[in-house]
Amino acid sequence: MTIMNVKDLLKPFKLKTLKLPGRVVMAPMTRNRSPQHIPGPEVAKYYRRRAENHVGLIITEGTVVDVTGHAYPDVPNFFGEKALKGWKRVVEDVHSAGGKIFPQLWHAGSVRQRGMAPYRKRPSYGPSSIPHPAIEDGEPPVEMSVDDIDGIILAFAKAAKQAKNIGFDGIEINGAHGYLVDQFFWDRTNKRTDRFGGETLAERTYFASELIRAVRDKVGKEFPICLRISQWKMGGVDSRLANTPQELAAFLAPLLDAGVDIFHCSSLRFFEPEFPGSDLNLAGWTKKITRKPVITVGSVGLDTDFVSMRIKGETAKSSEKTIYDVLDRLSRDEFDLVAIGRALLADPTWVTKIVDGHFDKIKTFTMECLETLY
Repeated sequence: MTIMNVKDLLKPFKLKTLKLPGRVVMAPMTRNRSPQHIPGPEVAKYYRRRAENHVGLIITEGTVVDVTGHAYPDVPNFFGEKALKGWKRVVEDVHSAGGKIFPQLWHAGSVRQRGMAPYRKRPSYGPSSIPHPAIEDGEPPVEMSVDDIDGIILAFAKAAKQAKNIGFDGIEINGAHGYLVDQFFWDRTNKRTDRFGGETLAERTYFASELIRAVRDKVGKEFPICLRISQWKMGGVDSRLANTPQELAAFLAPLLDAGVDIFHCSSLRFFEPEFPGSDLNLAGWTKKITRKPVITVGSVGLDTDFVSMRIKGETAKSSEKTIYDVLDRLSRDEFDLVAIGRALLADPTWVTKIVDGHFDKIKTFTMECLETLY
């Protein structure tokens, strides 16, 4: 690992009003540590620790934009006075450590099931009345009416505006992993015949495009909007939205036109090629097609992906090889930013240790790391 490559992690990055002191991003990871759905002082300290150690951009765990969007306990809201006050403290702590921060705005859609906290009597909602593939014996969601859809779009737009008002540096929309926005993309969960459906992937971007336009209208031209996308889903690890570069281009075009500034491209393993005939991953292809900044994510610094850990009980070990690989690709401008998930969750000083050449001192990720806000 050359000094030049390591220093690439500390190269500044600028986009519109966003100025980052480095190229490492903290990936959004659900932590279930916000009682009553309010991020407290420990959440602020948790994010600040990463900002103090060369993480240029924090993307928060998924934050729920509407009461219908919950699917997990103690996940933070991004609505309501108390939750927003908590997030303002998080922003202030990260900024005081020299970092930048986006909230990830999120709605779980049909992943939610009736009986789940905190609104146990509420049913789930989805593009179509089809049980989510990830939920064994799940009940069909309520198929969203056009009024329901308009309400969720408004909730995302209001949340984005609130994020700007309390000092966040941009926002990320979760359009990945089988949650609501992605459910509209996915042909297994979207069988609608109106303008929010369609036979082709490009047609099924209509909901996300309208949502992004509504967000852009609320936050203005210069406030960065990031969209997280993925091929793989919960309940469909081997699923693919796009099977060719041409299908990917058709998918990205309306999203780009709607106002996306950064694409956050989630792969299980960032080092695997997305399509035959090229070693480019999803982020690399997305940048090649759109010419927009992209974030890569997926098993950086570890030798096992998260899904394999959970399903097969595998242990993730630190992997110097993946760090060599991501630095090499970063130096070739295959992508602009590198998001670190589990490795950074286990060790908030991960970037500092890489830059200082102390790879052997990095703490290893184990499932026990999920139990605390370290």
